[in-house]
Order: sequence, then structure tokens, then C-alpha cells
Amino acid sequence: MDVSEVKDGTTRGWHSSDQLTVAEEILARASGSDRVRAGEYVVARVDAMMMHDIFAADVLSMLEKAGIRRLHDPSKVTVVFDHMVPSPSVSSSAHQAKARELIRYYAIDAFFEVGRGICHQVMIEENRVAPGQLVVGTDSHTTTYGALGVASSGIGSSEMAYTLATGQLWFKVPESVSVVLEGEFSVGVSAKDLILRLMKVIGSSEAQYRSVEFGGPGVGELDLADRMTVSNMGVEMGAKFTIFPEGPVRTVKQGASYVASHTIALGSLAPQIAVPHHVENVVDVDEVVGVPLDQVFIGSCTNGRLKDLRIAASVLKGRHIAKGLRLIVTPASARVMEAAAREGIIEDLVRAGAYVGGPGCGPCFGGHMGLLAPGERCLGTHNRNFRGRMGSGDAEIYLGSPLTAAVSALAGAIADPREVVQGSLGEPIGVPDIGSGR
Repeated sequence: MDVSEVKDGTTRGWHSSDQLTVAEEILARASGSDRVRAGEYVVARVDAMMMHDIFAADVLSMLEKAGIRRLHDPSKVTVVFDHMVPSPSVSSSAHQAKARELIRYYAIDAFFEVGRGICHQVMIEENRVAPGQLVVGTDSHTTTYGALGVASSGIGSSEMAYTLATGQLWFKVPESVSVVLEGEFSVGVSAKDLILRLMKVIGSSEAQYRSVEFGGPGVGELDLADRMTVSNMGVEMGAKFTIFPEGPVRTVKQGASYVASHTIALGSLAPQIAVPHHVENVVDVDEVVGVPLDQVFIGSCTNGRLKDLRIAASVLKGRHIAKGLRLIVTPASARVMEAAAREGIIEDLVRAGAYVGGPGCGPCFGGHMGLLAPGERCLGTHNRNFRGRMGSGDAEIYLGSPLTAAVSALAGAIADPREVVQGSLGEPIGVPDIGSGR
């Protein structure tokens, strides 16, 4: 089942106080305090821990070398093999073999092998996180779980080793920034365009080690898959947490203390593109229309869900990608891939000329599966466009929505998706879940 089809239950069993930000409330509960304030340091009990194949062996080896024979609570630990999968090298295979050995030794039952999906997708699909929890992971995009009202953040290997051994970790209570969403998306605009616009508005410094908390009537435009996209990229703003409090429709807490506030009118947004070589370098799509592309990538923990593949297939069905262009698609999980196959989405993508890979991170992080040569350009739906992120430091990476990516794959260059959806470039395309809320 794709997370876009999971019923929202983000208020169940968790009642907030208007006197605290969501980050303060969760850290107060986790540290056994009645209330905490920004700037305080607390030692908090962690509700769930996640590791992927890049770090699992290193973290568990630290415990082994320290003579620690048992984890504090193995039931709270999840390991997902998603980055170097299937293993592209002997060294990666050896690293993963060591991780498997230690996973068995430390009795970690929640182990998801190669092919099950990207860690953040799997964590939510498998109910490994719940609203109101404090969660850490050895991946910077652990902020994704904020879509469920979770305070979640990436941490380093030594911090994870300590947390596995003790069940707790120290935190500095972050200041908070509120983002109020109003209105509805226009046709051809989606949650990816929202978070890219926020990157331009907030940048990578204002939210540094702060909790970005969303509210307002416009949140009702975002289903769970959309909220995951937004929370996922919160770390690109430097955020410690990126949280949608208590469910899909509400206002930010009027009695809580926010150091900054932003209001975004969803209807004013155009399709957005992040241009090389920083995520906050964001422009309206019409400023870069016509930039030639060598590769388009649709996938990642940001935009590899069933909803995203449906959108891409609705554009590509019965058509073919531009000559000389490569289209790489990687579903975010096995469940997503199975559902896409049942709906005929995989067939539509393959017939359109796409390479559809197995569930996993794919080329997003530059490990394998579609690295760029010097001088090549890629438009992707992932979350980072740093120089050298996907191969050569002389390549260029642009970021956009799944709809923009699919339309651009047909054109062989960056294209404005509104022109295709509205029919000004031929027959209009019926795109699901774009510009009409859920």
C-alpha cells in the first residue's frame, strides 16, 4: 500500500498544548518534564531508531568493540538496506555482510533487506513510527516522519551507537518557525513546488537547528504523501525537525513561541525549479524552460511514491520520451512497485522509454544507477543538487516535481507542466491529484 492511501491518524492518542510548540511538547514528554523551552538541554528517551546499509555495520561494530552485548530495546530499532542496493561492488557486499552478521547478533527483528524500499518510506509503511514520537536515524532526511506529527532528525554514527545502548540521547530544545498555508494549489502545482518555494523564502540559514511547524487551512491540500515530500526536504533548510502538528487541518499554536512566521498562499505558486548548485537557488519554471536535458530521474525518498508514479505515467502513457534522453524511475518501496504494476503504471513507463529500477534510493546520492558524465544535465525529483551529487562535479542537477520531470522527459528539455496539463501544447492530460487537493 502506498502511503498516499493510508488513512491519516495523526491525532490519535496525542493531544497538544497550545502553550508549547510541537517540538517543545514532544521533547518535554520524552524527557519526563512538564515543559521545556528553546535553548534548554534535555536528555530524552527515544521512541524509535533507524539505520540503513551505509551506517549499520559501523554503528553496531562500535558497540561490539565496546563490549556492549545487548541493545537497550531491540524492538525500537529498524534497519533498512536501501542505498547501495543491489550491491554494486565487492566492498559494499562485504560491508553489508558484516551488517547482517551484527543485526542477527543484536537480535534486531525489524530488518528490511535489499528490495524492500527506501528507509523513510518503509518506516511509515510498516508503522515503525507514530504521532508524537521522538525518532532518530542515521540519515539526514529522517525529518520525513514529521509528516505524521513526529519530531525526527538525523544523527551521526556515534550518537546512534549511544542511543542503541542506552535508549536515550541529549537534545538542545530548538527554537521554532511557523509556516501557515492558505488556499489551494493551482493546476500543475504540487507539494514539491511548495517546499522548493520555501527553500527560496527561508533559505538554508533561517531554520538552522530550528523546528519548522506547519499549520493553516491550506494543509488540507496535502495528503500524507505530500506532507512526506515537504518534511523530507526540511533538512535542506537546516531544520532539526519539520513537523505537521496533529493532523492535516489546523492552525499553528497561537500561544506558543515562534521566532519567525511565514504565510504561503498556495494558489500563488508556479511550478518551481532548483537550479545548480544549491537547493535554495529556486526559480519559477518559466525562467529555465528550454534548458536541454540528458537525464530525468523520478524517484527517491522525496518523490518515489505511488502518487508520483501515477502522475508520471499519466503524462507518459501512449507517448515516448525525447530521443537521446534517459529516464530513470525508482519506486520508493516494494509495496509502491507492486501497486504500480497492478495499475499498469510500470508498463506505461517502460513503453514510454523509461528504465524502471528496483525499490531503493537509486541515483539520488551518487552511488550508482545513473551517474552523470562531465557536462551532462539531469532534472530530478530528489532533494539535493550539490555539485558532484550524482557523479561528475562538472554535471548540472536541477530539481522539480514529478509532473515537471515527466513533461520535461517528453520535451528533452525543462518544460512548463501547466502548458501540457491545460492543453496548450496539444491534447490536455488528465493528471491525478494535481491542483485539486486530494
